[in-house]
Amino acid sequence: MSQDSNSNSAPGAVLNEQQWNAITQAIAGLNRDQLTWVSGYAAGMAAAQGGSIAPALQSAPAVGAGDAPTLTILYGSQTGNAKGLAAQCQAKAEEAGFNSKLVSMADYKPRNLKSETHVAVFVSTHGEGDAPDDAIELHEFLAGKKAPKLANTKYAVVGLGDSSYEFFCQTGKDFDERLGKLGGKAIIERLDCDVDYEAEAQAWLAKLIESLKEDFSAAPQTAVAAQTGAAVQGVAAQTYTKKAPFKATLIESQKITGRDSIKDIRHIEISLEDSGITYQPGDALGVWFKNAPSLVSELISILSLNGDAEVTVGDATMSLTDALTSKLELTLSYPNFIKSYQAATGSETLATLMEDKAQLRTYMAERQIIDIARDHPGKISEQQLVEALRPLTPRLYSIASSQAEVEEEVHLTVAHVDYEAFGHRHQGGASGFLCEYLEENGEVDVFVENNDNFRLPADPNTPVIMVGPGTGIAPFRSFMQERDVQGAEGKNWLFFGNPHFTQDFLYQVEWQGYVKEGLLDKITLAFSRDQEEKVYVQHRLLEHGKEVYEWLEQGAHFYVCGDAMHMAKDVENALITIVQEHGGKSEADAKAYIVELRKAKRYQKDVY
Repeated sequence: MSQDSNSNSAPGAVLNEQQWNAITQAIAGLNRDQLTWVSGYAAGMAAAQGGSIAPALQSAPAVGAGDAPTLTILYGSQTGNAKGLAAQCQAKAEEAGFNSKLVSMADYKPRNLKSETHVAVFVSTHGEGDAPDDAIELHEFLAGKKAPKLANTKYAVVGLGDSSYEFFCQTGKDFDERLGKLGGKAIIERLDCDVDYEAEAQAWLAKLIESLKEDFSAAPQTAVAAQTGAAVQGVAAQTYTKKAPFKATLIESQKITGRDSIKDIRHIEISLEDSGITYQPGDALGVWFKNAPSLVSELISILSLNGDAEVTVGDATMSLTDALTSKLELTLSYPNFIKSYQAATGSETLATLMEDKAQLRTYMAERQIIDIARDHPGKISEQQLVEALRPLTPRLYSIASSQAEVEEEVHLTVAHVDYEAFGHRHQGGASGFLCEYLEENGEVDVFVENNDNFRLPADPNTPVIMVGPGTGIAPFRSFMQERDVQGAEGKNWLFFGNPHFTQDFLYQVEWQGYVKEGLLDKITLAFSRDQEEKVYVQHRLLEHGKEVYEWLEQGAHFYVCGDAMHMAKDVENALITIVQEHGGKSEADAKAYIVELRKAKRYQKDVY
């Protein structure tokens, strides 16, 4: 789509006046990068509707064609951050007049790498240094024997992660190392992004574009930007975003575990009335929270600071109390805080602890910021404390409702992190806010995070197997609501686990209702502590292995939601065993079977 700035009339042969006015109003105020993105998106939508590639995309030169280089921008994204940065990279490349294409790693053929001239990689890390699902195949290919020599390829890598985890940005580091070993030449140094990465990322993108100008100015450019695969289909125009959230209101926060349960799990309902926000089953809700007042006041007291003192956070000036309440992370520990806090206080005990990285990592994993201040008291100014802390970031929760069912509401299933440690009560930042501090009709800033890697089958007749222990049940509640409204004919099978049947069967009445109606064909339960030997969902999968394999052979989609560190890996190992035993395959062939399921988007995970 293009716009002639010298004409205010509608191109009557294509658009009527009403359509033209709607478009011009929608794009009013957009900057050049945003207009460029909209242009590419519209071209992709035209291609999707017409069944053929739009003219703008058809004119894109083949990779490596002639003397015109192409910047191939690959992203592997679990929650959307890597994808967002990749899209920004393409907008800047297009603005500079470079040929470019934006591709999800899930839709990219690894063997094409040998033909690429310039590649920019944006990839996140989750779990214990694991690649996101859409990056697994390419990640493994680059480490394998079939990976090509890349002597004629230039590359750049951005890794996204969280420094509070041990394997910070590991997948990005892997891509950087492997591309280099294959002979690729780094355009600029890899960037490792922590949770607060916007400013660093923008500076890195500007440097990348500047570094590419010599290569891309040597040949005539057609300034074509192509978006392929999920890059086109997965983009949703939302008015409210992470940077500009919607001020929603809490309708209800209801405990859904029993009085004697070891878990405090809440069903939370939030009103999206008048927002125009839309979401799909599988999406997540981003929640901006505030730190508990008691936590803020105690931290100020321990460090003998003045809560009314003015401090600067970014470009804003506010009181220390306000900054600690709504702008800074207090419930997670991370290495940069330890380093800055030690430098400010001169703590010798912290300096000793920092010398042993493994011991430091264990220490941080068990403690919040306030624990570190308690253990290592020292003199630090208000502004020094602010600068030692990293910005607060929103928490993402899998949505537990279908909009087709609940309309202008969104439901969440939240485990309230609330425990005693080191003689003091501790709570999770977002879960404490949602479950204890946010009152009914209270305001909470939210936005929808699309998750195109966790979607119901397009064909409602396709069977689905859902594995969701604990709060991992959330997206499957949305799946079933959606299938119910659709009148879907596909079979549904749920595997659910928790400690006790009488205390922890989340949404029990709803699931029993679905069974009675015939919507839920099978429900298999694993209550780990109701018998002497602990039983988990992976054990139930193995017990029903023959039928699970039969469902897969019938085209079933297999979904897993919940803990990434242990459960998801145990479930995958069980799945491999099932395919081996009931499919008569070797371990290698069984693993290849799972890979094919993943490539066909029939094996999807939403793990954390």
